Formats: sequence, C-alpha cells, structure tokens
Amino acid sequence: MSNVLDALRFRARRIADLLMPQECFVCGSMSGAAALCSACRNDLPRQPASCPVCAVPTVEGATCGRCLHNPPAFDASRAAFAYAFPVDRIVQGLKYRHRLALANFFAEVLLPLGAPRPAAVLLPMPLHVRRLRQRGFNQAVEIARPLGRAWGLPLELVAVARALNTVPQVSLPWKERSVNMRGAFRCEASFAGRTVIVVDDVMTTGATLDELARTLKMHGAARVENLVVARTPSPH
Repeated sequence: MSNVLDALRFRARRIADLLMPQECFVCGSMSGAAALCSACRNDLPRQPASCPVCAVPTVEGATCGRCLHNPPAFDASRAAFAYAFPVDRIVQGLKYRHRLALANFFAEVLLPLGAPRPAAVLLPMPLHVRRLRQRGFNQAVEIARPLGRAWGLPLELVAVARALNTVPQVSLPWKERSVNMRGAFRCEASFAGRTVIVVDDVMTTGATLDELARTLKMHGAARVENLVVARTPSPH
C-alpha cells in the first residue's frame, strides 16, 4: 500500500509542478509555466566545443588524447551544459527536491543537440531498485520521456537493470570510479544491430556510462551514444 501511496503522491506533485505558475528556480522571479525565467536560462553555462566521444572540452572540438589512446566502450557523447553554477544546483533540484518541471526543461535543451537515427532506442540510465525506492523516481527517465515523444523513439525501461547498488561515484576518487562500476549492470534482451542513446543527467569521469555501454555491446548494440544534461571538466 505504501508504494501505491508514494506513486500517487509523486504523480500529484508532478501535475502541480507542471501546471501551476512557478518561480524561476535560479532567481525566484515569476516564470509562468517555465522552470526558469528567460534571463536565467540564457545565462546558463553552455558546454563549449568538446571531444565528440567523451564530451570533455577540447580545442575546436577535436577528439581528446584519452579517447584516441584508450577509447571507451561508448561511441559518442553530447552535453548541453558545463556542470557549473547554477546548473549543478538545478540538477540537484530535480534529483533531491523533486522539482519535476526541471526534467522537461532539461529535455528541451537536449532536443537541439540533434535527433538520433530513426532506428535508435532511448535508454535512461538505470537506478538500482533500492535507490529508486529512496528517491521515488528516476530523473533520467523523466528527462527521456519528453525526448522519446518528440523524436518518436521507444524508451527501454525494462531490459537493462542496475545489478549492484554501488557506492555513489561522487564519493570516490576519480581513479577508483571505473573499478566501482565493474559488473554494475544486467541486460536481459538483445540489442543486436541497434543504436542505443543513453540519457543521463551528469557525466563526470564517464565510468558509469562506459560500463553500461560495455554491457550493451556485449548484447549486440552496434552503437552507443550518450546524451547528458551536463559534463564536468576533466581532472587533468
């Protein structure tokens, strides 16, 4: 019964968040039905020219040295913003304060990054079931739903699961994050010949996305691309 009540409360919050007049999440001024006012939206730190593989900023968008010498399992990455103030606070507002209108805002800024090929499938980054219960929703799913509707692409919400409830990546040194993610995903379907677009909120080292791409390619995926709201700067 508690799960049903939690689902109803979540749906009620979502409807209220999307329909009622809002204050801009950043500056607090009235923004109508939008999560951010136009002034704050225009001031957000857009991601500069970046490596087409891992989305880390590079000169004139060249492929970075790390991807040239040690290519990840994924094939491409696109990010809308640099993970800096106030984008970091906006991402946290969606994840931890349940400001669900922000998911629609993130989908809107991802749309201009380019529609994937028609045969692609959208895969929101899976959450472990324990973390999903704690949070009440998967922010990547909420961002991916409007994208799927706009592009006419299916969302894969069942075939891939988070098998391990890993230590949060943010709590680990950069060099330990790849080890932390080994064996983290379980796939129970074939993606033979498919292009999979993985949707996520933040890309840091790329270790989680790399492990997910590795799992998808073991199950036949021909290409894996990442579509993320924000990219953190490289530690090097």
